[in-house]
Amino acid sequence: MLKESIAKALNQQINAELYSAYLYQSMAAYFEDKSLAGFANWMDLQAEEEMAHARKIYDFVNERGGRVILEGIEKPKSSWESQLDVFKESLAHEEKITAMINDLVSLAAAEKDYATHSFLQWFVDEQVEEEDTVGEIVDKLELIGDSTQGLFMMDDKLAARVTEPSTTDTE
Repeated sequence: MLKESIAKALNQQINAELYSAYLYQSMAAYFEDKSLAGFANWMDLQAEEEMAHARKIYDFVNERGGRVILEGIEKPKSSWESQLDVFKESLAHEEKITAMINDLVSLAAAEKDYATHSFLQWFVDEQVEEEDTVGEIVDKLELIGDSTQGLFMMDDKLAARVTEPSTTDTE
């Protein structure tokens, strides 16, 4: 059975993951409006991944006898100055999510909830990957600068992203 403090924190994380999906879907819509289908594809898949993260936590709360309580999701931003600004915001958002996951790990340790602590390790590892991937895109967009050719090449690269098999299906 989950302690109330852990259940509350996990519910907040579910909300944060759902907001992440909503934010990335808004970013995808922004890119669609700019006719950058590859960028939009990357963000669409990112939104799907965040939904899977929310579901993973949702299922864990239920498995541990907790109660999932869904709250309202904040309205995301819908316009940015540039493609680089979108990805800089995405990186800042991932860093915020990392901090939230780290706080959850600390809470689980303090509450001696070793099952939750173990469960959260997947998210710790996932956030390292998330920050690295988005950071690499930011770096490349900074190198591209105002190059239209570079932007189109990056759009093609991001269009190649495909859905990876979900780890939530195999665990």
